[in-house]
Amino acid sequence: MTNWAIEEYVVSGRDSGPYAITTGPDGALWFTMVHSGRIGRLVPGQEPTSHQLAPDSGPTVITNGPDGALWFTEYQAHRIGRITTAGQVSEFAPPTAQCGPFGIAAGPDGALWFTETTADRIGRLTTDGTVTEYPLPMTGAFPSAIAADVNGDRDGGGGAMWFTMNQANAIGRIDMDGRITVHELPTAAAAPVGVVVGPDGAVWFTEIAAGQIGRRAPDGRITEYPLPDRSARPHAVTTDADGTAWFTEWGGNRVGSITPDGKITSHDLPTPACEPHGITVGPDGALWTALETGALARIGPTTDRSR
Repeated sequence: MTNWAIEEYVVSGRDSGPYAITTGPDGALWFTMVHSGRIGRLVPGQEPTSHQLAPDSGPTVITNGPDGALWFTEYQAHRIGRITTAGQVSEFAPPTAQCGPFGIAAGPDGALWFTETTADRIGRLTTDGTVTEYPLPMTGAFPSAIAADVNGDRDGGGGAMWFTMNQANAIGRIDMDGRITVHELPTAAAAPVGVVVGPDGAVWFTEIAAGQIGRRAPDGRITEYPLPDRSARPHAVTTDADGTAWFTEWGGNRVGSITPDGKITSHDLPTPACEPHGITVGPDGALWTALETGALARIGPTTDRSR
């Protein structure tokens, strides 16, 4: 019989604000600390380490780059950062000032794609530092998270990125030539935030204001799944190898999961008011989430051999 266990690893002070998390190319967990301007690294069983940026940089979302380094957004400093696994940092400024970069992900074209929340643009950054910006077809959309379509080119267009438009109540798609399409959500004022593309080609996204998880099937149909706790404020989302989507419940102090057929399960986190934000599949196959309280939580199965 398989049970679920939750462990917490303290990685920083409560005021540092661990926010996003990913598994790096070195097999360690890398995470941003938005309040203290640091990039952290954890190998379970070892002491955590961190690298100091400018204190007011506001490192937000972090992802693996195509060059073996990690790339991250600096929301407060309006820059894109790069850190090697050895800790060397370099930074790049988009052409648009005060653009508010937030989400970032590697694209199928070998570039980094990022959202500009306050500039209503999608940015593309090559590993040598060249930035191209693509304006959205509306203002005030607040593009937030972004994710690559990891399932190959199904439409002959060379691949695509999907992103949420938090204030436009929509998800967007941009192809590698910069063409943008917008897909409105059925629920008004749902405020989508997190987004990921599953192994079956479905686009999963969180609706933080509506307390729902959305799924856009490869045929274009959008289905919304209400959470048992509508005040849960679902935030970040990822998928595992089975296509189950895992998401954080910022307001509910939980990590939840939803299967492709809509079955929802929740796991309560032990620390009250820990505010889980980012989530990723760790090097051990478990789910890891970053907690506002200065810790990382591991959620994974344990085997009960007594049954």
